[in-house]
Amino acid sequence: MSMKGKKTNNRLWWIGIAGALALINVLAAQFHQRFDLTEEKRFSLSKPTKDLLRQLEAPVTIDVYLTGKELPAVVRKFRNTLSDFLFETKQYAGNNLQFNFIDPYASNDTAVVRQLQDSLATNYGLTPVVINAPAAVGDELKIKQLIHGAVVRYGDRSVGVDLLQGEKSFGTEKEQLAALYNNMEARIEYKFASAIQKITTKQKPVVAYALGHGETFDARVNDAFITIRENYSGDTINIKEVPFIPSQINALVILKPTQPFADADKLKIDQYVMNGGKVFWMIDNMYAEFDSLYKSNGFIAYDRGLNLEDLLFTYGVRINQTLLQDMQCDKLPQVGPNGQQMLVDWPFFPILNGTDHPISKNLDGIRSMFPTTLDTVQAAGIRKTVLLQSSNNSRYLEAPAKIDFEFLQIAPDQKLFHKPATPVAYLLEGKFRSLYTGRVPRAVADSLKQMNHPFQNTAVTDGKMIVVADGDIAMNQFSSSAGPLPMGMNVFTRYTFANKDFFVNSLEYLVNPTDILQTRSKEYTLRLLDPRRVDEQRSTWQLVNIALPIVLVVLFGYIYQQVRKRTYTVGNPKN
Repeated sequence: MSMKGKKTNNRLWWIGIAGALALINVLAAQFHQRFDLTEEKRFSLSKPTKDLLRQLEAPVTIDVYLTGKELPAVVRKFRNTLSDFLFETKQYAGNNLQFNFIDPYASNDTAVVRQLQDSLATNYGLTPVVINAPAAVGDELKIKQLIHGAVVRYGDRSVGVDLLQGEKSFGTEKEQLAALYNNMEARIEYKFASAIQKITTKQKPVVAYALGHGETFDARVNDAFITIRENYSGDTINIKEVPFIPSQINALVILKPTQPFADADKLKIDQYVMNGGKVFWMIDNMYAEFDSLYKSNGFIAYDRGLNLEDLLFTYGVRINQTLLQDMQCDKLPQVGPNGQQMLVDWPFFPILNGTDHPISKNLDGIRSMFPTTLDTVQAAGIRKTVLLQSSNNSRYLEAPAKIDFEFLQIAPDQKLFHKPATPVAYLLEGKFRSLYTGRVPRAVADSLKQMNHPFQNTAVTDGKMIVVADGDIAMNQFSSSAGPLPMGMNVFTRYTFANKDFFVNSLEYLVNPTDILQTRSKEYTLRLLDPRRVDEQRSTWQLVNIALPIVLVVLFGYIYQQVRKRTYTVGNPKN
């Protein structure tokens, strides 16, 4: 082949490559696919989230305030993960999702910074948190005040996303902070998808707060009722005064009733369940009140006689007449021997653990007050899942039980606390059967039929209910100086447990048909480097990562030049 022919072939070869690359770029602009090769699918969105993003009808704007200069390494990694997640959401929402990273401390004007902080705290509950990130030996210790949150806006509606809320605390050591931020990464999708769904939903689910049987309805349920009103179309319903519970109510909250339920009222609840209604039971089966502890210096805990045993038994669960004690518990103030007040452990206020279910997974502790225990019983077709349970160091007292401060005089013997993981809350799912099959008088059945609400022996569809053996779990304490406190806050220590997160997650699971809550079940494996080996082999791996690529490029260039020289040398037989 002549030199001219070879040049023509080379030119055509390069034109072909250029054309192929151009075609690939055109196709890539029209059709693209991302591949997530991580074991936990860290960079993949769940189907409910993808569907939510594709269905957005107007732009959603997300302002993220977790950013700034000289972020600690663990925060910087989390911030980058958050950025990757938001870029991924744009792949499905397109122009209907925009996001910005805003440094709340960028201004040199302290008044401007303070004003922004106050606005975020007042309107969205986003408050600064000081992060004390340990550094390597010889490095500067990084102490940073950061806002771990974002604001999601849609039209004239907005909602805050607190990335730290509900997360289990681990401590301030390097590995502990890494574990905390790893858990936060796993919950990014749920928190943002939930916020977007909340502000874009046109019609909120209806949640009714039941009255008529001595349920608490004062300042002690301030947070619970406000939470219902803010997130749902919430109102009250007096079960005694209505002929039936409307099926338009998506969930019924029954919080700490203190008066017995007549059969007529239980029938209303039963038929509400048979017609697809969801119930969130929070029941104090025994009389044991925090106020009585101080007023009378002790009391006898006894059965309230609520008359709910047969109804709940039919659905597959039994609330026992036993008070739970746990070595993992909240604190109460007591006067010590020297007359000074001190905080002591109070085993009757167990700090409950969550399970692997999305409702309670990786939540911080949930504070209970005089809870009883739960057992499951045979109920055909009903799935029972533990949501809350004691630690491995618990026990229970049979009723009637005397409760006074003598329990604090002597340190409890840990050997007596040998009951592990005692259930306090269950999720029941399936087709429930009516307690009143074959027991409804003809006159009552005819009356229901005339109201277009005929008696059902079996649920028309699969249902859900949550049963918690403690009514105080969703109640808040009251401070004479601050008024009603947040749900789960100890009035003495001012520590806030994750009670509200459990309450909100439970309602979401009951009323939300999109399965967004399932994204809370994501779990990322934390793969930490060995700090000793990192320190010992730092120079070796720096050399490998910096020098080796340069050597490979130089070596490739040399080989390429040698091959090219041999190919095009005059007199080469190949020419």
